[in-house]
Amino acid sequence: MRFALINDKPTEAMPGLVDAVCPGCGASVIAKCGTQKIHHWAHKNMRMCDSWWETETEWHRAWKNKFPFEWQEIFLPDEQTGEKHIADIQTKYGLVIEFQHSFINPAERISREEFYKNMVWVVDGTRLSRDFPRFVKGGKFGSIELKPGIIKVDFADDYFPRNWLKGSVPVVFDFLGIDDPANADYTRKTLYCLFPSHDDFEAVFAKISRRVFIRTVLNGEWSERVTAFMDEMEQEYIEKQKQRQRNLQQPIYYRRNRFVYPAKIYRKKWRR
Repeated sequence: MRFALINDKPTEAMPGLVDAVCPGCGASVIAKCGTQKIHHWAHKNMRMCDSWWETETEWHRAWKNKFPFEWQEIFLPDEQTGEKHIADIQTKYGLVIEFQHSFINPAERISREEFYKNMVWVVDGTRLSRDFPRFVKGGKFGSIELKPGIIKVDFADDYFPRNWLKGSVPVVFDFLGIDDPANADYTRKTLYCLFPSHDDFEAVFAKISRRVFIRTVLNGEWSERVTAFMDEMEQEYIEKQKQRQRNLQQPIYYRRNRFVYPAKIYRKKWRR
C-alpha cells in the first residue's frame, strides 16, 4: 500500500516510521523501503487484507499521482463477502479507476467489474513486448473510422490481448509505460479505449490523448461521455438484431452478399 495511518493521518512509507496501521483493517503494517521495489507499507503478518491487491510499480504510482491525494487507495466494503477492496482511484463522482500491470485471470476481472460497476481499467501495454507491435500491425488493415478518433475493427484480437476483450466496462491501453511522452511518437503516447462489445470478433475503440482522459476524469465528464457513447452503441446493436430477425423472416434473403436458400425451399428442391 502507498498509505498507512500514523496517528490517524495518511502517511507514505519512509525508513524509520513505526506504529502504523492499515486504513482498511486496522492491522499493524511496516514500512518497506528497499532498493528493489517501490516504497510501500506491508502487513506484518504478510497477508494483504484485499485479495485483489497487486504489487505496485513505478507505473502505478505515476498514474496515481495525476489525481488528487484524497481519491487514492479508497477502501470499499463488499457486503456479500465481508471483505474490503482498495480502489486505486475513486473520484468524487463515483468513478473507479483500476491500474493493472500484471496478468489478471478472467474470473477476478469479472468480479471486480461487477463489484465496482462504474469503473474503467487502465492497462499497462508495455508489460509484454509483443502487445504494442501487435497493435501497430493490426492498424495496417481491417479497420473503419466510424467518426474522428472512433475505430471499428473486424478482429479485435489482432489489436488487443484476448483476456481483455470480453469485459463489461471500458479498458484503456497505455503503450507508453513510464517513458517520457515528449520523447515518444504519437502512437505510443496516445491512449486507446476499448469499449465493451456483444460481438465475438468486432470491436470499437477510441483514440484519446492523455490530457483529455485525465481532464475528463477530474471534472467528472468521463462517465457521462462514455455512458452516452455506450448507450448509442447498444441502441445500434439492438437495431441490427431487429433487422437481422426481419431478414430471417423473408422467404429469400442475402447474407454477407451471398445468396442463401431458406430451409423450406432448399429441402423442397432436393426432394424432387
